[in-house]
Amino acid sequence: MSVKRVFGTTQRTRDLIYVTLLGNSLITLALGYILIGDITLTQPRYTVYGLLWIFIGTIVIWKTNPAPTDARTRRRASVIAIVYLGVLAAVGGVIITTGGNAASALTQSFGIRVATLLPGWGPAPIVTTPLGAVVLMPARIIGYFALAYLVYATVIDTARAAVSGIVGLLSCVSCSWPIIASVLSGVLGGGSAAAAVALDFSYDVSTATFVLTIALLYWRPLVGRIGN
Repeated sequence: MSVKRVFGTTQRTRDLIYVTLLGNSLITLALGYILIGDITLTQPRYTVYGLLWIFIGTIVIWKTNPAPTDARTRRRASVIAIVYLGVLAAVGGVIITTGGNAASALTQSFGIRVATLLPGWGPAPIVTTPLGAVVLMPARIIGYFALAYLVYATVIDTARAAVSGIVGLLSCVSCSWPIIASVLSGVLGGGSAAAAVALDFSYDVSTATFVLTIALLYWRPLVGRIGN
């Protein structure tokens, strides 16, 4: 007698169990990190956003199954997804090159340190070199990888791979709104009203766009029409 028959579980039930375990694990790890790191949550919603990026990104990577195809299409999809991931990493602050006060402070020498950011965004290992730095925020890494993986699957699903890749790129770069907000702050001045509003709501906009883009790329409502 199978385990499935004994416990009466379906695939949907098992998925729900795994999702619940993932959510509980993230919350437990976040609470432990807050206690160990002695972190004060002045804006709790930022922590929720960080955990949400990890939660959704993990589920998407787990549940996305690219369709079988020929080697040429896989290579084309891989190239588009890698380029897409690189753009997100550069625009989203994962990869920082020399230039600017913040970048100069990070890229003066070789080194590795861990930034104790809010749960989800941290702990973030930072690898620095004189040429640039890599900031490995868990939420960004998992979220951007999930987006790139979805683009890979989308390219495979449609014959017009170039169109799907460009559409994904244009839609998902907007997930990097916090970087745009930082630029706005630098141009207008940190004390300006516009900069204050942009920075205050940057992660709200970023997270909302991330969730919307994930949904569109996961269900891909236009793929059938594009393919036809």
